[in-house]
Amino acid sequence: MSVKSLNHIGIAVRSIDDQKSFYEGALGLEFEGLEDVPSQKVRVAFFRAGDVRIELLEPTEPDSTVAKFLEKRGEGLHHLAFTVEDIRARIAELRESGLRMIDDEPRPGSHHMQIAFVHPKSSFGVLTELCEPSNEPSQA
Repeated sequence: MSVKSLNHIGIAVRSIDDQKSFYEGALGLEFEGLEDVPSQKVRVAFFRAGDVRIELLEPTEPDSTVAKFLEKRGEGLHHLAFTVEDIRARIAELRESGLRMIDDEPRPGSHHMQIAFVHPKSSFGVLTELCEPSNEPSQA
């Protein structure tokens, strides 16, 4: 199974409000909206860049993985997300090939997607997200 497309690029930020004008104003990207993702303890903002979204991730809790990322590495590129079909089969296929997964089962993500992460130690230091969109309309 191969990926269908690059879904979005995740960028860890301390404050979406502080960075929104750069992406919307300076770069001229289309702001699509804000969404809270309680299961990941983040607030996200999406901007459209052609066929790809830029996702700003702001931690809502000090113990979130994004907060820990910011403490360790500072603001910047957090992950690449790829659209896949049949995320459960894709997870199983990657595990069988020897890759280490952060998520052995898909979990809810933003935009009504099911998501799972490949551990960066198995993807040459790049946190990689698999996304399977649902048939539900986006609320962004």
